[in-house]
Amino acid sequence: MDTLSYKTISANKNTVTKEWLLIDANDVVLGRLSSKVAMMLRGKNKTNYTPHVDCGDNVIIINAEKIKLTGKKMDDKRYVSYTGYPGGQRSVSPRAKMAKKPTFIIEKAVKGMLPKNKLGAELFRNLHVFAGSEHPHQAQQPKVIKL
Repeated sequence: MDTLSYKTISANKNTVTKEWLLIDANDVVLGRLSSKVAMMLRGKNKTNYTPHVDCGDNVIIINAEKIKLTGKKMDDKRYVSYTGYPGGQRSVSPRAKMAKKPTFIIEKAVKGMLPKNKLGAELFRNLHVFAGSEHPHQAQQPKVIKL
């Protein structure tokens, strides 16, 4: 039996092939979209996945303002922040956040599904979310992904 053919391949920064992927968020449920995107950013959909290496792809999400939340989450869900001052806890609904910054909801959902360490911060930099259907990454020739 040839044991050399059974060696585990461990990817590193030099051997990883990164692609650019384009996802349209028009009428897609937020949780389903963000879990798929987090998996693509992490590289878990590839055969040479290595847990401690950034082997994921660069993901572009367009039409962020047309994302869908199930049930009454658009009004009932709360995003809580704290200013640092006494009595400075603020909470806002997704509908109000969408009016101010449409990309926030997708970015927060995906960031919550990535590792909470230096690798997670590095992976999050590979996510590009845009409110409209236009994006400045045409030169990378992103591959369109249907969810």
